[in-house]
Amino acid sequence: MSRRQTLVLAILVGVVAGILAWVLLTTGRLGDPSDAGTVPHSELFDAGDLLLLTETLSSDALEGRLMGSPGGDAARGFLRKRFEVNGLIAPTGPGYEQPFSAFMPDNAPEGFPEHGTNLVGLIEGRTPGEGALLVVTAHYDHVGIREGEIYNGADDNASGAAALTAVASYFADHPPEHDIVFVLFDGEEIGFQGSRYFIQSEAADTARMALNLNFDMVSRSDVNELYVCGSYHTPELFPMLEELAAGAPVKLILGHDRPEQGPDDWTGQSDHAVFHRAGIPFLYFGVEDHPDYHKPTDDFAAIPQDFFVHSVETLIMAARMADARLDEIVTATQSD
Repeated sequence: MSRRQTLVLAILVGVVAGILAWVLLTTGRLGDPSDAGTVPHSELFDAGDLLLLTETLSSDALEGRLMGSPGGDAARGFLRKRFEVNGLIAPTGPGYEQPFSAFMPDNAPEGFPEHGTNLVGLIEGRTPGEGALLVVTAHYDHVGIREGEIYNGADDNASGAAALTAVASYFADHPPEHDIVFVLFDGEEIGFQGSRYFIQSEAADTARMALNLNFDMVSRSDVNELYVCGSYHTPELFPMLEELAAGAPVKLILGHDRPEQGPDDWTGQSDHAVFHRAGIPFLYFGVEDHPDYHKPTDDFAAIPQDFFVHSVETLIMAARMADARLDEIVTATQSD
């Protein structure tokens, strides 16, 4: 692609992002998804908003949301507006953005992104700035364009990013007991760039962090199954997860977190790994890999909407339960 083509594309992406972001800011939602007549209903959150945001983030116009790209910037703009609409507080500065320089790997290929930007927002609990802290995370980047094909990353991880905004919206309407930090990471696909920066930054109050809930690929299952990984490392979470599974609208399966499982151990496979290495308990929610994983066919049209909506309902239930039990979690895990 020539420099002229790149400039024109960047302008087009910016114009589209600006128009949609204005609609989102002024109306509180983007509009209606392309098949609005079939949108499932939820009592916990706006399912139509979730679906349309996911569709927007995974559209061709955003070119796969590679870290540092115009499409990645546009995606962050949509998500930043959701933080604003939900009234999240910027915990460390005048805005939600947390820019960072990439951790450059040895022998980094030409064109390796050098800069990224996280989004960090806070919903305060009953005693702001005190007590245990819940951290809810998802990455919003994907892998961009490869060999001329756009990798839209609808499930990976437009779904998790949009789900995080739905959880934030729930707590904006139902104030939590504890402070909850919501972080949308950039650069997960190229070495957990954003989460590695965040955990070392002043925005990460690690001394107060009791639990990380991480969402990565939460929208696709033909068998109504959502996995939650992490209880092997923190068995004190098992009773809560059993109760969650009993009431969840999807089949919630505990697992994928034992070292002997090799590549099926998901402990190190998304941003929660950074929290785990820092000694912070985590629960990672995601689905099994599917044929479109990291392929240009990971499109919004392939998402079963009923499952996705029920999956996000489960995530809200998990966050609500974790908030209610956070002090118990701290007591149990610190007594080991």
